[in-house]
Amino acid sequence: MLKRYRIRDYDFKLVIMLIAISVIGVLAIGSAQESVQDKQIMGLVMGVFLMIIISLFDYTALLSLYWGFYILNIVLLLLVEVMGYNAGGAQRWFTIFGIRFQPSELAKILLILFYAQFIMKQRDKFNSFRSLLKMIVLFLPPLFLVYNQPDLSTSIMLIVIFCVMLFVGGLDYRIIAGVLAVVIPSVIIFLTIVLQPDQQLIKDYQQTRILAWLHPSEYVNTEGYQQANSIMAIGSGQLWGKGLNNNIIGSVKNGNFISEPQTDFIFAIIGEELGFVGSCVVILLLFLIALECVMIARRAKDTAGMVICSGMAALIGFQSYLNIAVATGLMPNTGIPLPFVSAGLTSLVSLYIGMGFVLNVRLQGKNTTIK
Repeated sequence: MLKRYRIRDYDFKLVIMLIAISVIGVLAIGSAQESVQDKQIMGLVMGVFLMIIISLFDYTALLSLYWGFYILNIVLLLLVEVMGYNAGGAQRWFTIFGIRFQPSELAKILLILFYAQFIMKQRDKFNSFRSLLKMIVLFLPPLFLVYNQPDLSTSIMLIVIFCVMLFVGGLDYRIIAGVLAVVIPSVIIFLTIVLQPDQQLIKDYQQTRILAWLHPSEYVNTEGYQQANSIMAIGSGQLWGKGLNNNIIGSVKNGNFISEPQTDFIFAIIGEELGFVGSCVVILLLFLIALECVMIARRAKDTAGMVICSGMAALIGFQSYLNIAVATGLMPNTGIPLPFVSAGLTSLVSLYIGMGFVLNVRLQGKNTTIK
């Protein structure tokens, strides 16, 4: 499973960007809530270590365990149902060895690894009805278990990643056109229904978040409170920000205007304390990391490697967009972490595990020589 690679083929610029964005996250988290900073540092060290180790293993050999990845994913999500605990109206975590673990974060990576190999094995009959039906049926159990927690934002992320992997795997454009012809009207009908008073499709709090986004002035003191304060905080940072760990009473951190700012609204802390410049640095780093994954996907030696890198690019790119869009009021409030930045041990370590596979795909790319 271990191979010898040329040191010059290792993607050090990607590693540097990953560590840079994670260090910014650690600093922002320390300013938002110092008590969780040490845990984030531990996650960063653990994540980088696992990433380097995984990057040196032949991903094609690891992917031979793809059914194990799928079963592990289902088992972990079922454990949330059995031994998980409720926090903030959602049951998404359970404690293992004294550490709070969120399986839905690892589920994104395990599904990418599973489908990378599954699509690879189905490539000769990928667009057949039987093959596509298998992939959809296998996708439904983890999607349902995540949605049932309830975790709508992660469910959306899983659907986006799944669609990207199908597209990269070689989905016929006629099938894509047919699906879009059904999905677009369905989404419009769905949104129309969920805005009705007695709808049963989504939870009441989820409907309220959508209404608060559409009519912010009516919910400014209730459901729209956090988003309104996040927007004000980002704007108040102006060009250079108020500085990390500042003592300004009116800041979003010191004034407790946003609950749990170290997680879903970490971008508000960055905007306020690092300003427009700091915010642009974070956005640029996340964009470049996602772009680097796409570039590695183009040089992958096989379909599995291409799917892994494309899946990780979709995860980092779209999840970053969702988080920042919520913090800036461009989308309804939905709890989803900013990759490599938000506090969360499971999220950070899971992302680094995925990037370890990306780095190995790069080491075995078309234009590299393996000794």
